[in-house]
Amino acid sequence: MAEDKNDPIEQIEQAGKTLKDIKQQISRRIVGQAEVVDLALTAILSGGHALVVGVPGLAKTRLVDTLGTVLGLDTNRIQFTPDLMPADILGSEVLEEGKDGARAFRFIDGPVFTQLLMADEINRASPRTQSALLQAMQEGEVTVAGQHRKLARPFHVLATQNPIEQEGTYPLPEAQLDRFLLQIDIDYPSRDEERDIVLSTTGVEETTAGAVLDAEGLLGLQRLVRQVPVGEQVVEAILTLVRAARPDVADGSDVARERLAWGPGPRAAQALMLAARARALISGRLAPSVADVASLARPALIHRMALTFAARAEGATIAGVIDDLLKGTALEEAA
Repeated sequence: MAEDKNDPIEQIEQAGKTLKDIKQQISRRIVGQAEVVDLALTAILSGGHALVVGVPGLAKTRLVDTLGTVLGLDTNRIQFTPDLMPADILGSEVLEEGKDGARAFRFIDGPVFTQLLMADEINRASPRTQSALLQAMQEGEVTVAGQHRKLARPFHVLATQNPIEQEGTYPLPEAQLDRFLLQIDIDYPSRDEERDIVLSTTGVEETTAGAVLDAEGLLGLQRLVRQVPVGEQVVEAILTLVRAARPDVADGSDVARERLAWGPGPRAAQALMLAARARALISGRLAPSVADVASLARPALIHRMALTFAARAEGATIAGVIDDLLKGTALEEAA
């Protein structure tokens, strides 16, 4: 009997093989950081954006460049600075004069008109400039000179932030932070990983990565992610965790009421649902588990909550609050 190409199980299994090839190609240029790579792929497969937080020199730029190559996407990079203007991101209209003397405005695309945009050190730009990305990230279009201009599909923003150098920076507003599906924290590599990095990047030739997908192939995977079945137990785990993190709802936890000024909104639950599906696909599984929800709790929630002044004074952290929420909702055992 002929194989049914529309069989979702077959599609998920084939996607797992493709994603394995993608990770193998990425590993040719990114040494270690397996969880970081998985989270970046999770955000992109979910159709979302990611905020990458780490000190300089941890291959954040290299990761974005490699993802663009392997996924077959056009990439642009914007270095955010205090004097960066919205037009430097979106583009602008210029007045041109034709050979016949007629004058007309012509729109020149800004770097946002791409498929994978790296917003480097996004918190160095002013709030006005940061907000220029809001419409692009949420709606996939921008409005310039009163005209709506569609962005390419797919469109993803991977923004970077330096967690230690805060002088001359502007904290991202909560509305923009909420647009990031995940926050990816990058730690220092292990000793063995750092040894491999030193040896592989200081020789005569540097390893390159090849394309595995193209834009249409990625859009197909993103559609498949939304078809991955989710069990009722996973749905309840997501709702329980997100609602436990809200200090002002009836089923909010004591931890949230004592330490949080505000908690995550419905986008957090949406992010966990999509990310859990994408993580299952990356792992070659047919459905996500409660363990996926637990492992994605920190990247999905850490940028969507704020501590009270009292909690900060006591030395509490958002990461610690999330760990306590996982314990309180019995999800820690699944992680």
